[in-house]
Amino acid sequence: MSITANEVLDAKGLACPMPIVKTKKAITNLEAGQVIEVQATDKGSTADMKAWAESTGNQYLGTIEDGDVLKHYLRKASDIEEKAETKYEDVLNLDELRNKVDGEESISVLDVRESAEYAFGHIPGAVNIPLGELEERFEELNKDEEIHVICRTGSRSDLAAQKLSEKGFKHVKNVVPGMSSWEGQTEGNQ
Repeated sequence: MSITANEVLDAKGLACPMPIVKTKKAITNLEAGQVIEVQATDKGSTADMKAWAESTGNQYLGTIEDGDVLKHYLRKASDIEEKAETKYEDVLNLDELRNKVDGEESISVLDVRESAEYAFGHIPGAVNIPLGELEERFEELNKDEEIHVICRTGSRSDLAAQKLSEKGFKHVKNVVPGMSSWEGQTEGNQ
């Protein structure tokens, strides 16, 4: 399969949220309908690209694996298709989450990082559903519980919190900035 891209963006070696940050900047230089190829090595970038495109009106065309490189293809939206990128407004900072965890409150923590990231350190009791699997696994979560969504930096968790809210989950909090700054207890292969 041969896909012609109007621009190629090198995001190899970058971790979330940088592939999206660079894509946002690069796509502004394209005309509506043009295609960008984003080359990334972050395994979570596929779910990130899909969710970001969906939230902005741009079209996620697909991803081709080329060895360790993921080639994501996105089509820039026209003015009619484009929508303002939204941020999930109900946020909780790490200190507040840590107080709940340390206080042994009965809370639900949803970690939307990739399973390898989760394996190397997560909040005790956190449930791992990578962002890319969330659509198929909503039923594993309790709509009546307060769900604290966390990722590495707060970017994927923001997208996941929006998806949960759209599916009728009423008590969702996006935890910011994420596991990259978490100083509380962790489980896993640190």
